[in-house]
Amino acid sequence: MRIALFATCLADAMFPAAAIATVRLLERLGHRVEFPPGQTCCGQMHVNTGYLREAVPLVRNHVDAFTGFDAVVAPSGSCVGSVRHQHAMVARRAGDTGLAARAESVAAHTFELSEFLVDVLGVDDVGAYYPHRVTYHPTCHSLRMLGVGDKPLRLLRKVRGLTLVELPQAESCCGFGGTFALKNADVSTAMLEDKMANIATTGAAVCTAGDASCLMHIGGGLSRIGSGVRTVHLAEILAATS
Repeated sequence: MRIALFATCLADAMFPAAAIATVRLLERLGHRVEFPPGQTCCGQMHVNTGYLREAVPLVRNHVDAFTGFDAVVAPSGSCVGSVRHQHAMVARRAGDTGLAARAESVAAHTFELSEFLVDVLGVDDVGAYYPHRVTYHPTCHSLRMLGVGDKPLRLLRKVRGLTLVELPQAESCCGFGGTFALKNADVSTAMLEDKMANIATTGAAVCTAGDASCLMHIGGGLSRIGSGVRTVHLAEILAATS
């Protein structure tokens, strides 16, 4: 299967280990992975803050970059959610029905990593080994927009050496929400404090999730209070073998 890596802005600029781990994992499972060099921001930030017109060139560029692959895989629920639920809408609002049709075609075979592994490849044991106590935070976009359900948990349960600990009130938002954390800093911080308190009760050494944005928010908070809990992307755990 010819797979394109949709790296996302955060992975490209700040969390490259998540993108690298995604490639290593998929190649270990026997698939060819390519990085389309023309990819840029998918436009999610623009759309979420009301700049739909400005997002049109980004949607067009994304469609151009990812057309022709058997599958497009990203280590991000929020960016995949944008591709599936925003791109065609943005194109239609701009009156470009041709772009909307192409965006729908690309979106139809664009997947968040865990759903690609479980739903498309049909695997939940990827041969990973990660000897740590881990708790999982289900990110809002993956949970509510994509409906990935327990797929990340199914994958984590098959990781050798890993002790999975349930996170209390796991489905509560961590408080990031992109520009929400900037525009509503006090509320965002209060939500983060609740999330960190719940993480502390698990006794986990690692908090994992499928979105680097949430891990950045949670990890920053945990670092500031000196908790000692690390944040590690789901892809990095699944790619680990020693």
